[in-house]
Amino acid sequence: MLRRGLALLAVLAFALPAAASTGRSAKFAWRISPIGAAQKRVMTGVSWHSGCPVGLSELRDVRVSYIGFDRRRHLGQIIVNGSVAKSVVSVFRKLYSARYPIRRMVPVDVYGGSDFNSIEHDNTSSFNCRNATGSSNWSNHAYGLAIDLNPLENPYVSGGRTSHGGSVRYLDRSKHYKGMIHPGDFVVRAFESIGWGWGGYWSGSVRDLQHFSANGR
Repeated sequence: MLRRGLALLAVLAFALPAAASTGRSAKFAWRISPIGAAQKRVMTGVSWHSGCPVGLSELRDVRVSYIGFDRRRHLGQIIVNGSVAKSVVSVFRKLYSARYPIRRMVPVDVYGGSDFNSIEHDNTSSFNCRNATGSSNWSNHAYGLAIDLNPLENPYVSGGRTSHGGSVRYLDRSKHYKGMIHPGDFVVRAFESIGWGWGGYWSGSVRDLQHFSANGR
């Protein structure tokens, strides 16, 4: 499934719809496109299905430059709600300028729509038509209004524990390993600049350190 997903992604990289907003500044490149026919086929029955709270026409395929853990420039793909696409680009522009490292950025369809598998590969992503963790309500991801950033370095923590072995070393938030997010840092401020809240500020025994969303939940 992963190999098939990566192959599909490689094809789609050369099959963007013609009607798109694009830009380039100081080597930061971006592109906002409607969800094209090929992308629709990949998403349908995987990250999107009939009954989801938003239609595919309400989503946008966003491509942005990012700095990888290898310190090199890469092009990432993320699916977000069309209403926030330009704001999301502005955030990634700031992260790029600050050379904040991102491990990987591809749609969750590459991982069969599995949030768990996407996290296991330390993948930064947004849209996925699913319920919120531990809830029967739609997640903000189901609207394309949330982004999970470097999820292994910034785990979902419940009762001081994580479900991902690769995140254990990052439970100690006094550390400053590459890709980690901390209260008040430039990553949090970048998202705050577009009005988004951080799951690291949640009260109680649950903190979602990877999670940024339009409504803070």
